[in-house]
Order: sequence, then structure tokens, then C-alpha cells
Amino acid sequence: MWLINSSIGRKVIMSVTGVALILFLTFHCCMNIVALFSGKAYNMICELLGANWYAVVATLGLAALAVIHIVYAFILTAQNRTARGDNRYEVSTVVNAGKVEWASKNMLVLGIIICLGLLLHLFNFWYNMMFAELLGLEGLAHAPGDGFGWIVETFSCPVYVGLYIIWLVALWFHLTHGFWSAMQTFGWSGKIWLKRWQCIGMIYTTLLILGFLVVVLAFAFGCAPSLCENGCCAATSCGGC
Repeated sequence: MWLINSSIGRKVIMSVTGVALILFLTFHCCMNIVALFSGKAYNMICELLGANWYAVVATLGLAALAVIHIVYAFILTAQNRTARGDNRYEVSTVVNAGKVEWASKNMLVLGIIICLGLLLHLFNFWYNMMFAELLGLEGLAHAPGDGFGWIVETFSCPVYVGLYIIWLVALWFHLTHGFWSAMQTFGWSGKIWLKRWQCIGMIYTTLLILGFLVVVLAFAFGCAPSLCENGCCAATSCGGC
């Protein structure tokens, strides 16, 4: 099958899974922003997306997309290295401009950082929430459905805050390249549209990552409005109450 055996087919799979993951990140970012303003509303979403059968199926599907994307990334990287040595990505048509070009040459390193960050994120949230609910784990600091509590606890730790910032920066670099690269693979770019997709991708991914970053920093510095619900701080670091 050409999707698996050919280089172009593998790139199509990489692009499709990548776009699907970007759409998930968009949903996840919108969900996280809710936590900025209301812990109760955020926990309602967490309960809706808890260990219900549809949430479990969606999680398995998302995991499959991520695994496929990662596996094919390593396959294509090895293939490109074999074919072109250190020139791992074809970037001759890319505008010679700093950050995007750097990202295109370091996608493997960025991908490794993103994978490590993903494992940390799964440990901090998925393990303590959906996994804990499925297995009925007890003795945790917060209930599995108390996503807001897990956010407050996680980002009260400076080490985690620093690691998440590094993860988000790596994700930004990865997405700025991956977005327009996917459009190019789909054949939706020419000399004019390539620059347009680069611009659209830069704006979209920047706003997306800023959304995640604002949540991390707001809880890290205790200035999220949701910490002062009902006129009472949910965290002692909040200086607004």
C-alpha cells in the first residue's frame, strides 16, 4: 500500500495525524482557558470527559494518532538522513528566515523534547484522573474528577512550571514548521500560498501556545481569577483576595 511503502505516503500519514493532533490541542487549550475563570466549570468538563466509554475510546484513538505520528517521524527522519545525510528536511523553498528554518532542521530534537513533556503531562494529569478513576485508585491528593485541584497543585511546583515552559516552547517550534509542512504535503501550496501558510501557521500556533502558557503562568503566580471563586482563595499564593 502506497501510504505505508512510499515516502510520499508516509508524509501524508504524518500530515494527517499532525493536523488531527493540532485540532486536539486547540480543544485542549480552550478547555484549559475555562480553568482560568471557573474551577467548577472546568471540573464539570472533566467529569463529562472522565472515564466514560466515549472518553476512553477517544483517548485510545488520540493515543493511536500520537504513536503513529511519532513512529512515522522516526521512520522519515532515518530515511531522510540516509538519502541526504545531515540535510534531513527539504527546505529549499522555505523563506530563509530564522526560527522556521531552525525548526525544520531540528524536528527530531524537538520531537524528543515533546515526547518527554507528553510523558510528564500524562503522569501529572491522565494518570491521576482517568487512569485513577478506571482503576479506582485511592489515597491521591485530589479526586480523579478534580482537574482544577490537579492544575493548582501541579503548577504550584516551580520545577514543573519550568519543564512545562520548555515543553511549550519546543511545541511552538515544532508546530510552526509542521503546520505549513502539512499543507505542502497535501499539495495546497505554491510559491504564493507557501508564504501564506507559513504566516497563518505562525499566527495560529503562537496563539495556541500562548493560551497554554497563560494558564501555566497564571496558576504558577496565583493570579488566575478562578482561584478566587466565591470570594475565597483556592490557593494561598493568590494575592487578589
